[in-house]
Amino acid sequence: MKILALVGSPRKGGNTDILVDQILKGGKESGYSAEKLCLYHYRISPCIDCRNCKKGEYVCTLKDRMQQIYPKMEEADLIIFGTPNYWFGPTATMKLLVDRMRPFAANKKMKGKRWVLVAPAADGPKVCGPLVQMFRMSFDYLGMKFAGKILVKAYEKGEVKENRQGLKRAYELGSSL
Repeated sequence: MKILALVGSPRKGGNTDILVDQILKGGKESGYSAEKLCLYHYRISPCIDCRNCKKGEYVCTLKDRMQQIYPKMEEADLIIFGTPNYWFGPTATMKLLVDRMRPFAANKKMKGKRWVLVAPAADGPKVCGPLVQMFRMSFDYLGMKFAGKILVKAYEKGEVKENRQGLKRAYELGSSL
């Protein structure tokens, strides 16, 4: 199985990054291949609702770094979406990526792929409902299958390292994929 991790946190080595790495560690030890992309290293433009993705070859015609991410998403069997909870939703960079997944509604290339959500939040899992719902509704629309989530309380950079239970759950999720 091929795993693609998309990290939408601006903090390299932060809580989201650490949790995603735990999932990938569990997955790799189970024999899966994995690649992790830090979205803040990619310039992703906002969708301009040109609707070119709804006709012809059903692809986005905007020319930016998203064109490098699309093929990786198409090749993956499972995609991890890692984002801290910002105002009850994803980071702006993660939201840009999700908005740019619109071509997959027409070309169906995400149908049947599995997805995982990783979201640390300052106030913990209890405030992640709107974030989880946004991802579930978006990916249900694309025909993707929910494979799990890791929601933990963490705010300061690296704080999640003290959460042994959260780290263990992330590793076990990776092992079970």
